[in-house]
Formats: sequence, C-alpha cells, structure tokens
Amino acid sequence: MKEKTDHKKASRRLQAEQLIRNFKKRGFEGIYCDSSAEAVESICRMIPAGSLVGLGGSETILETGLVDALRQMDIRLLDRYKDGVSKVEVDEMRRQGLAADIYICSSNAITADGKLVNIDGTGNRVAALIYGPKKVVVVAGMNKVAIDVQAAITRVKNQAAPPNSLRVGMATPCSLKGFCQDPHCQPPNRICCQLVISEASMTPGRITVIMVGETLGY
Repeated sequence: MKEKTDHKKASRRLQAEQLIRNFKKRGFEGIYCDSSAEAVESICRMIPAGSLVGLGGSETILETGLVDALRQMDIRLLDRYKDGVSKVEVDEMRRQGLAADIYICSSNAITADGKLVNIDGTGNRVAALIYGPKKVVVVAGMNKVAIDVQAAITRVKNQAAPPNSLRVGMATPCSLKGFCQDPHCQPPNRICCQLVISEASMTPGRITVIMVGETLGY
C-alpha cells in the first residue's frame, strides 16, 4: 500500500530549504527540524559543558520541552522558569544573559527572504540578539514565517501580542479587543516597545535559526 504524502510537511520543508539559503546570504545559519524533539537534540548538541546559558521569555521554548532538557545538562543555566523565581531574580538573569556563552530565544516572525522580526517589551531579548552573547540560538515554528517585513509586523501585533499580553497579565488594548489598537496603546500598559528587524549578522554563524515543522508559540 502506497504511503500517503503529508503535503503540509512537504511544503514546510520546501519553505525551510529556501529560508536556509536566504539565511546564509545574511550571515545566519539555518537548520530545519521536523519535530520539537529533533530540535531539542540539535540545540543540546551545540552547548559545551560548563557554558553559561541564557533564556529569552518564550512560549516556544517551553512548548518544545527544551528547558527540561537543559536542566539535565552540565551547564550554568539562567533558569527564569524554575519554581519560585522572583521578578527581581528574573531581571538579574536578563542582565546576566547579555554576557552568556549561549543565548536561546524565539523570534516573533521570520520573513521569506530571511530577516528576523521581533517586538519586545523590556528589550532584553532583542538586546541579546543584537550584541553580547557569543552565540544566539533562535527557535521558531514554521507558523511564524511571513512573506515580508510588513506582513511580519502585522502578524506580531495581531496574532502574537494579544495572547502574549494575556499570558503576562498586561491589560493592553489588544488583550481586551483581540487585535492591535495602536496608536491607543501606551505605557505602562503596552508590551510592543521595541521593534527590531535583524537583516544580517556581521559575525557569520553567530546566530543560528532552528526552524521546527510544527505550530509553536504565538
């Protein structure tokens, strides 16, 4: 009996192949994994023993099971997700993460031509993405691919920001309406404070983008 073709999986792989080529032109490394389990194994292999590892705030990282895997490794993990951690401790971990050997985060969106589009509240994640950690690993589900920068920004503000606001308990206008309400969204009830478009890496290979053939995060 002929095995049924998974057309969605095949399409994701085709997209990933194109993205990997486009990442390379921009000085990024791209890796595609069919599953979260495969992605976790790939990331763990990148981390030498004793490394200081920082984490960005990310539902994607939690959903993949990566945090649990990192806790089993011989590394110095800045574990912002451990039970009982305080806001003060998390803020200190954010600062330490800027000097980490390896920093792991997600991206709000990836454009078809290989740009990373991120919108932050505190800005620690985009700061680490730009400069500081020796190595940055970005994990993202293929659901975060957008055709261009404008589509990526629209995706972040309307698909990611509303549920993220609910997650962190911020009474943003989008958390009440379900869609972006800019320019009616102002501090302190605003999580979209820094927009960063990473078009290239001056240090080739410093940033590795792990694309996962699943729907992950927001």
